[in-house]
Amino acid sequence: MDLILPDEPATRRVGAALAATLPDIGGENLLVGLSGELGSGKTTLARAFLRALDVGGTVRSPTFTLVEPYETARGAVHHLDLYRLEPGAAALDGVGYRDLRAMPGLVLVEWPERAGEALGLADLRVRLDLEGAGRRISLVPGSEGGRAWLEACRPLLE
Repeated sequence: MDLILPDEPATRRVGAALAATLPDIGGENLLVGLSGELGSGKTTLARAFLRALDVGGTVRSPTFTLVEPYETARGAVHHLDLYRLEPGAAALDGVGYRDLRAMPGLVLVEWPERAGEALGLADLRVRLDLEGAGRRISLVPGSEGGRAWLEACRPLLE
């Protein structure tokens, strides 16, 4: 699914729609990859997603901390940013990625391409690209769970 997002509020609406239709992460683990150039809206989308899950307080970008954990009523969410890490699997070991994927919850990863194949297949791949004053977003499922999530979300996005 591709959409044009004319402004930042539109990006936040996509984050809220994804949160509203989030599958049960209390019993399974889902992976979302957030790709795009610097300033394309990856963190804005993630922040809106977390706010829609009722995360209060400061929702930090994990650019320097690398991992920001959040407990939500729906389950655990871990927001990772791989931008500052060396490419490849070693970077993932340093942030405890295997442990995060072994427990129920959602892992949001900015700059997933930095990990290469070591990250594994994302249930939902999100790409944001600058387009004029706005953004183009592409949402591509990578699993049956991701496909069902995107289908549930579609009415909120169209």
